[in-house]
Amino acid sequence: MRILLTEDDAVLGAGVRDYLALTGEAVDWMRTVADAAHALRIVQYDLLLLDLRLPDGSGLNLLRGMRGAGNSAPVIILTAHDQISDRIEGVDSGADDYLVKPFDLGELSSRIAAVVRRLRGNAAATTSVGSLEINMTDRLLREGGRDVELSAREWAVLDTLASRPGAAVSKARLEEALYAFGSEIESNTVEVYVSRLRKKLGRERVQTVRGVGYKLVALP
Repeated sequence: MRILLTEDDAVLGAGVRDYLALTGEAVDWMRTVADAAHALRIVQYDLLLLDLRLPDGSGLNLLRGMRGAGNSAPVIILTAHDQISDRIEGVDSGADDYLVKPFDLGELSSRIAAVVRRLRGNAAATTSVGSLEINMTDRLLREGGRDVELSAREWAVLDTLASRPGAAVSKARLEEALYAFGSEIESNTVEVYVSRLRKKLGRERVQTVRGVGYKLVALP
């Protein structure tokens, strides 16, 4: 997934970014409302992690602005303020979940997975696409009854494709899932990881949509 982290605390921000990167997520870390708003204008994010108290304003104003603009990406608020009024205001502004600092990074990862599953219409931990059984929370994959091991970036590609099974996903969207700002993107990067998935899952499982990108197909 491509995640926008908006957090001004240097230690917490670096910890969250590095942890999520290890799990295969592409994280853009911004420290101000202005920088986050700019990022939202140019990148399609899968999820936002949003602090409420930022140097140049309130994270809630950023949230209201993106919802007003029709951006429905899930948002998890991260805040040190464990007040009922803050929780209510966050939900009323369009947040999908709320996590109070300090928090365990493992819990954050579980919350992210739960929010994404819920918004995709599948509250269960495991998603089935034909004979594929995909558990994004625990990074477990089974195909036809056998376990399949994937690298972090292979998971990133599979998760993006599995979010819209049977539908075409553009190469640009897959690149966004693989890389955060500042990362070097080679012209054949997506093709490399699609090829690796095909070797592990079968060539017909990930099909090319000419002129568009790729799609994940439900096969028996």
